[in-house]
Amino acid sequence: MKLLSIAELETLAKQHREVCVSIFIPTYHSGANTQQNPIRFRNLIREAEERLIEHGWRSEDAKNLLKPVTELDEYEFWQHQSNGLVIFCSQDFLRYYSLPIDFAELVIVSNRFYLKSLFPLFHSDGHFYVLALSHNLIRLLESTRYHIEEIDLTGILPSLAEVLRFEEPERQTPSHTGTPGAKGGRHAAPGGVTVFHGHGAGNEDHKENLSLYFHRVNEALREFLKEEHAPLVLAGVEYLLPIYREANTYPDLIDASITGNAELLTPEELHAQAWKIVEPLFLQAQQQAMNQYRELLGTGKASSKITETIPAACQGRVDKLIVALNQQQWGTFDPDTQTVQVHPNAEPNDEELLDFAATQTILNGGTVYAVESADMPDDTALAAVFRY
Repeated sequence: MKLLSIAELETLAKQHREVCVSIFIPTYHSGANTQQNPIRFRNLIREAEERLIEHGWRSEDAKNLLKPVTELDEYEFWQHQSNGLVIFCSQDFLRYYSLPIDFAELVIVSNRFYLKSLFPLFHSDGHFYVLALSHNLIRLLESTRYHIEEIDLTGILPSLAEVLRFEEPERQTPSHTGTPGAKGGRHAAPGGVTVFHGHGAGNEDHKENLSLYFHRVNEALREFLKEEHAPLVLAGVEYLLPIYREANTYPDLIDASITGNAELLTPEELHAQAWKIVEPLFLQAQQQAMNQYRELLGTGKASSKITETIPAACQGRVDKLIVALNQQQWGTFDPDTQTVQVHPNAEPNDEELLDFAATQTILNGGTVYAVESADMPDDTALAAVFRY
């Protein structure tokens, strides 16, 4: 499962069509309860059809729009689920993601996709990477608070032999390429991996070769992660870590590391140790945003009013936005007059304004923290900090 990236989130946010259908489904990934997955799926598809009809669509047209979604309902599809499934469908557009988020059942039909439920994946619930270094294998794992997944690096990382191919034979570290079997619950390495031999931590030639190799690994990972700003945690025996740190240019490498033989640790064990390192970072940033909002309230540089925040978000003036996950406010925004109309209930052509404020903030380079209503500052539905 490839986790949803900020770049993909921005692609979804830019979709503005006559009708966009967003479907959120809580799913089970093991046990007898998995039988509930297709039942919930079909129920929510029927609800989406009803919502489209309420928006003036004929029943046949609604079914045709949702046909690519209904065709997903196959046995193989349900064998690869996580905690939640989200589906985005509009004319000639379909994206779906199996994600480690416990979604509530929800169907939204609007002129944009509903994205607010996804924002915890990027901040309060964390989105980070673990780079596990060992003599036998380099692994990159993508994680959230609840999930970790090993990324297939076949064709991305060079082998040590490729890097040292043009070095003098007497300077090369003896090595061979092999494929270790699955060990401790982790998958066997995809493709060949480089295995080091015969040199201890203190051997200068060995360190020089490792440094050269890690510089190449860093270059490959920087290209692979070029659109990411997620924290990266290193794992490995102590003498490998400073060699890699010297080669690293990824700006979000965390100072703290997981020390020990990373090859012996399962993804789940790496996840447990890495989350202890990154959790305070995520919570600290969110708390700092809340504190800044409270300090600036009343100065013109912060607001909890949706009629002020949405125009500011569209103008790129919102630096940080804290928004309630389990609340909805419906209405319209007129970009020509920069005015917001809030309605007590959803009306035709309305959009969910809290979600709209959040997506506009993301598109304009701001940061969004989506939290439960009980965690919102000052019992508000949204809290914005302005750049100016």
